[in-house]
Amino acid sequence: MNLAKLGVWAMLDPLGATEAAALAQRIEDWGYGALWTPEAFGREVFSSAAHLLARTRTLTVASGIANIYARDGMSAAAAAKGLNEQSGGRFVLGLGVSHVPLVQARRHDYGKPVATMRAFLEAMAAAPYMAPPPAQAPKVLLAALGPKMLELAAEKADGAHPYNTTPEHTAEARGILGAGKLLCVEQAALLETDSAKARAIGRSFLEFYFTLPNYVNNWRRLGFGDADFAGGGSDRLVDAIVAWGDERRIR
Repeated sequence: MNLAKLGVWAMLDPLGATEAAALAQRIEDWGYGALWTPEAFGREVFSSAAHLLARTRTLTVASGIANIYARDGMSAAAAAKGLNEQSGGRFVLGLGVSHVPLVQARRHDYGKPVATMRAFLEAMAAAPYMAPPPAQAPKVLLAALGPKMLELAAEKADGAHPYNTTPEHTAEARGILGAGKLLCVEQAALLETDSAKARAIGRSFLEFYFTLPNYVNNWRRLGFGDADFAGGGSDRLVDAIVAWGDERRIR
C-alpha cells in the first residue's frame, strides 16, 4: 500500500463511471498515493471502490467514509478483506457514524456515536470470513473529530480520517492518536488568489456542513462561535478550513 504524503479526496458521484475511472487514472499518474471517496445519496462506496481499483494499477482507494448505518460489521469486514485480496492490498476502509439527517434518511435511529462505533468494530473483529484472505490485514480508519472518537481510533483502529477541520485540530489529533497511527486529514484547497472570490467559494462549500451538528460542534471546540457561523461563515472560519491562494501558499 502506498498512501504517500498527499492524496486526493473527491466526491465522484457527479461523474459517470468512465469519467470517474479516468480521474482516478490521472490521480495515479500524477503520483498521489490515494483517492478518497465518500458515500451519501449516490453510489455505494464499496462497489465504487471496486470499479476504481479494477481500472488502476498502484493507486490506493479509500472510503472516506463508509457509513456504518449502511451495512453491518460482517459486511464491512468482508468488503475490506475482499477488496484488498482482489487489488493486492490497495483498499483502505474509512468508517464513520455519519450525521443525524443522513442516517435518518436511511430510516435508522442515530445512536451514541462512540458506543455505536465501538460495537461496530467489535462486530467486524468477530465476523467469520471464508474466502481467501488478503496478504495483510486491511487498514481501518475512523472519521474522528472529537477526542473520544480519536481515542477509539487509537485503541481499535489503524488511525483517523478527520474532515473539515483545522491544522490546530490535526496537531491535537496526532497527540491523541500517538506516533504509530495513520492520520489522513482531508484539507480543502482552492487555487484562487482573489480573497473575495476565494471566500465566496469557501462559503458555498461550507454551506451544507453548517446543517450538520457534528462539524459545528467540533468547530465550537476549536474556538469558533455563533458569529463565525452567521452570514455564511466568517472570514476567520473560511480561512481556517479552506487553504486558498496560489500553489505555493496552498502547499
